[in-house]
Amino acid sequence: MPSPLPPAADESVLLVQLSDSHLFAEADGKLLGMDTRDSLLRVIDRVLEEQPRVDLVLATGDLSQDGSAESYHCFRELVARIPAPARWFPGNHDEVPVMREVCAGTSALEPIVDFPHWRLVLLDSTIAGAVPGHFPVEQLELLEQALDGAGDRHVLVSFHHHPVPIGCTWMDPIGVRNADGLFAVLDRYPNVRALLWGHVHQEFDQFRNGVRLLASPSTCVQFAPGSEDFCVGSEAPGYRWLRLQRDGSLDTGVSRVIGITFEVDYSVKGY
Repeated sequence: MPSPLPPAADESVLLVQLSDSHLFAEADGKLLGMDTRDSLLRVIDRVLEEQPRVDLVLATGDLSQDGSAESYHCFRELVARIPAPARWFPGNHDEVPVMREVCAGTSALEPIVDFPHWRLVLLDSTIAGAVPGHFPVEQLELLEQALDGAGDRHVLVSFHHHPVPIGCTWMDPIGVRNADGLFAVLDRYPNVRALLWGHVHQEFDQFRNGVRLLASPSTCVQFAPGSEDFCVGSEAPGYRWLRLQRDGSLDTGVSRVIGITFEVDYSVKGY
């Protein structure tokens, strides 16, 4: 089992979520017209301006657009500007073997993170070569074992794909395909407080059976909420912060960069 990370002075935990950065091997690589390396740099600048103390950076998939070692090295170097440990897991654009090679010898891909009053369980929802998500048996077993071993800790579970409809007709079919299996495990554990994911490039905040369901902006291009067909949103790149309290409650918000403009290139299909 993991050794607990040191507690914050006030016993709360401040997480920063960076999601869907879509970096390229090339320094000036663009997704739908946006320079993804520049936008991630600006988001990290905003984190440094706004968050004097971060306990953990959580990178929730699609770190890379092209799955290149260069893109993962770049991500690691940029995120290292934030003085906090970091944990990653893959999204549907990531190449898991390459990610593992880049992270070899580090704790970046450890799936369980313990704080004195919270446990984070980080799952891999990806299907190699496919866009939708799915939890194989071994991931559901990992989840159950982590929940069994959480003791008195509150639990936040995070992964890449959305497990519930988010109201985007084109995107809802490319979430987790076996969400029923996920919830069959989660619903047996009352200490689960929140689920957190990426993939959708937009904010989402609802409750299910008392558990907070959260999705967050991309650090690059946003998708328009409520859209029937693929559509890029007008919102700026951003990040989510989460403050996990000793009593199991959490405070959270989204912050977006200011002054970034780009022209959408719809000639790129499938993002």
